[in-house]
Amino acid sequence: MTKDGSAWIGDQVRDENAQREGIVTDVQAGTYVLRPVYGTGQEWTADSAELLTVTVPRENIPPER
Repeated sequence: MTKDGSAWIGDQVRDENAQREGIVTDVQAGTYVLRPVYGTGQEWTADSAELLTVTVPRENIPPER
């Protein structure tokens, strides 16, 4: 489950600010680090979980992703 109902490490999320989906890979001092869902690409950050919507909880993501 997501931590306290908000996005957490391993969750697939929609970042409304960046207008894209990603996987949360880390949380550093309240800043969320995301990577693209598929393929390679540059990581980006989100300053708050408020604009992140969980689209696939980490429990439902296949391990090969």
